[in-house]
This record gives sequence, C-alpha cells and structure tokens, in this order.
Amino acid sequence: METLVHRDALARFGYALSDATRAQILLSLRAGPGYPSDLADTIGVSRQLVSNHLACLRGCGLVVAAAEGRRSRYELADPRIGRVLDDLLGLVLAVDPSCCPNAESENCC
Repeated sequence: METLVHRDALARFGYALSDATRAQILLSLRAGPGYPSDLADTIGVSRQLVSNHLACLRGCGLVVAAAEGRRSRYELADPRIGRVLDDLLGLVLAVDPSCCPNAESENCC
C-alpha cells in the first residue's frame, strides 16, 4: 500500500540524487562514514559546497552527523540506503536520446 509517507520518502531520495554532487556524496558514504573535508577532496569540490549538500542530505533524512570534537562525521542514516544505491547502480536503462540527449540537462526525462 502506498502512503504519503512513501511518496515523500521517494521524492526526497529523488531530489537528493538529482544533483551530481549529492549523488557522489551518498555514493562515497556507502563505503563508510566520512568527514566533509575528506569528501570534498575525494569528490573534487569545495568544502563549503560539500557542507551545503550535507545539510541538504541531513534535512532529507538520508545522512546523519555525529560530533567528534570540532569535527562532524557523516554517515548514511540507514544501511538500506547503501543497498538501494547499489541496486540503482546495477540498473541498465534504455534511454531515448531524443528525450534525454544530455543526462545533465534540466529537460531530461
């Protein structure tokens, strides 16, 4: 049975994955907890950008932060998120190039 809660959770997950940086952060956290500075270095973006995206992911309920002195360590809020990401990575999609010529496009399906 589908509920508003289910739809809201899917919408939040979809929103999180709709941005390449947020998607990279989630994929990086599949392997285990991480610190914003390490994530920024790994992904190749600024620490400020990673911090902004981590705040978004926290607000969506996908990651949690644990204070460690002056630093915060981030991890997936639920181990099932990592398994869902693994399943999504295993998908093979038949894409219509006329609909989705550029996967980064805002007009993409």
